[in-house]
Amino acid sequence: MTQDSSHASSATHGTDAAPLHRVVVIVDENSNPFELGCATEVFGLRRPELGRELYDFRLCSPRPRTPMRDRFFTLSGVAGLEAADAADTVIVPNRPDVEVPRRTAVLDAVRRAHERGARLVGFCSGAFTLAEAGVLDGRRATAHWQWAGSFRERFPSVRLEEDVLFVDDGDILTAAGSAAALDLGLHIVRRDHGAEVANSVSRRLVFAAHRDGGQRQFIERPLPDLPDESLAPILAWAQERLDSPLTVSCLAARAAVSPATLHRRFRAQLGTTPLAWLTGERLALACRLIERGESRFEVVARRSGLGTAAHLRALMRRETGLTPSAYRNRFGPSNTARAADGSDALLPN
Repeated sequence: MTQDSSHASSATHGTDAAPLHRVVVIVDENSNPFELGCATEVFGLRRPELGRELYDFRLCSPRPRTPMRDRFFTLSGVAGLEAADAADTVIVPNRPDVEVPRRTAVLDAVRRAHERGARLVGFCSGAFTLAEAGVLDGRRATAHWQWAGSFRERFPSVRLEEDVLFVDDGDILTAAGSAAALDLGLHIVRRDHGAEVANSVSRRLVFAAHRDGGQRQFIERPLPDLPDESLAPILAWAQERLDSPLTVSCLAARAAVSPATLHRRFRAQLGTTPLAWLTGERLALACRLIERGESRFEVVARRSGLGTAAHLRALMRRETGLTPSAYRNRFGPSNTARAADGSDALLPN
């Protein structure tokens, strides 16, 4: 199977524009195809609906022919490992045989990328690759719950967070499992390009636009036992009223259940609490309002249900790493317009 870079011939917005942020996925023997597909879907597809490209996406491998997991197929025709040396973001290999050491050449490439300041991403067992390279010592990370014990035993200096979907530790990001790779991918798009663009990508994926990284890996009951226990109606009702003084008690009353029952259903079906979900939805709305041009932060806070500009500022700093002003400067309408027509480069992370 031959696979080439999706944007190899279109690395810039326009003739005079700065290069796109380059994402390179390192594929090694026995790599998981699902996570490779997630990376391709999020970072590799062209985005005609946005009127611009988001990333220059490439695959590379230490060998000309790379057998994927269980030899389902063989990847060929991709760049050599040197492509990782030019990447702004490197997605490291992940595979099921976590006890087998990674290739020295791959680990060296990961170390070089880290030393020059590239962003590193590990999906599922990719955390093992990062830890073997020594770049996770003293850092926060997550990995699939199935391998948490083995990971802790082998890499005690890593601050493993077992029961979360993904961890954003600045220049190193890790996702817990296969589906969480999409969550982390969309989080990265949101961090790079803002909530509106991330929502557009998620719509094309037909995937939830935002699941907070702190949500639990294991959801007790993915499908409700009874149709009337579905949270969909109450979620849709709440999303239309985020500017109202909604509380967990309000949601429970609307659903005609006790707050304790509602809490159990949120934990079982969404892996989070009602309050955390409500706060996340309000923050996402606040980001969209800023991106659409609302410059009065007290208005943003009121319309999103966050109350005060001070509360908005505290939440945005905690969840996005940016103040509302910095978020507006990076993702506001004027910046988006410049990025769309190729007249300005993306701001650095």
